Amino acid sequence: MNPAPEFWEKNMALINKMLVGESLVGDGNEVAHIDLIMGPRGSAAELAFANALVNNKDGFTTLLAVVAPNLLCKPNTILFNKVTIKGAKQAVQMFGPAQHGVAKAVADSVAEGVIPVDEADDIFISVGVFIHWDASDDKKIQDYNYTATKEAIARAVKGEPKASEVVAKRNEAKHPFAPN
Repeated sequence: MNPAPEFWEKNMALINKMLVGESLVGDGNEVAHIDLIMGPRGSAAELAFANALVNNKDGFTTLLAVVAPNLLCKPNTILFNKVTIKGAKQAVQMFGPAQHGVAKAVADSVAEGVIPVDEADDIFISVGVFIHWDASDDKKIQDYNYTATKEAIARAVKGEPKASEVVAKRNEAKHPFAPN
């Protein structure tokens, strides 16, 4: 005999496969553009997390997202830079305001129920962070990355945008960096 539908709704993990999210927030040199993948233990997201964490290359670094030193955020989250880090200033911005913004967004997503707390210990998130080489306002870097990460997580969990929305908007949507 199969369990009732209520059993499956109550006992099925919300995050049960690899999910993808994206968000662009802010403007100027401090703009945040987050690309992320997330998924449960045993998924491609866990494998990508592990591979990224141990395969740093010159100018491209992954780091664990921490709310504060010795307080690793949950779900386990890494940040990776999407453009080459060209100097100490950009590195400090990645390891400071961007890291804190991302970690706080992940923790708040759990606190607010977007990521179920009972699943958080078994989810892995990899967050691509863009920091412009001329960015100078650390508060904006932190705030924009916080907002973009929260939006990207929420969109990933909801499966947004849906394919039908992309098809419907494909000819009218404007890309901010496209020539036309």
